[in-house]
Amino acid sequence: MFWLLLLLSAFLTQAQDSLNQIPNGEVIQDTRIDRLIKAHIQVNIKQEGMDGYRIQIFFDSGAQSKIRAQEAYDQFIAKYPNTPVYLSFQTPNYKVRVGDFRTRLDALKTLHKIEIDYPNAFIITDRINLPTVDP
Repeated sequence: MFWLLLLLSAFLTQAQDSLNQIPNGEVIQDTRIDRLIKAHIQVNIKQEGMDGYRIQIFFDSGAQSKIRAQEAYDQFIAKYPNTPVYLSFQTPNYKVRVGDFRTRLDALKTLHKIEIDYPNAFIITDRINLPTVDP
């Protein structure tokens, strides 16, 4: 067994040395791959934030829905000032969503805290703002 390990070790060392001796390897690839990579980079630059979770506390359409959405927004800020709140409009609906959660578990913890005030709230996937980094 010892001789087998010694032989295998010698072989791996020689293989590593031969890889290190290639001075300038040239990669030949289709030019469409470069275009695809550049397009992917551009799409990611345009997208703000990252995939994550939010809690939707309000959803309505129709007459007076904008006013009710603003009221829900203001009430949430008053009760939970340290949690970010977002009011959005996607025809024909107004939505109020809260939080920037990277994991569903984080969103669930907050949902349990606010469900007394917002019993119909639920977790949704959304593009969230990137977390701040403390220096």
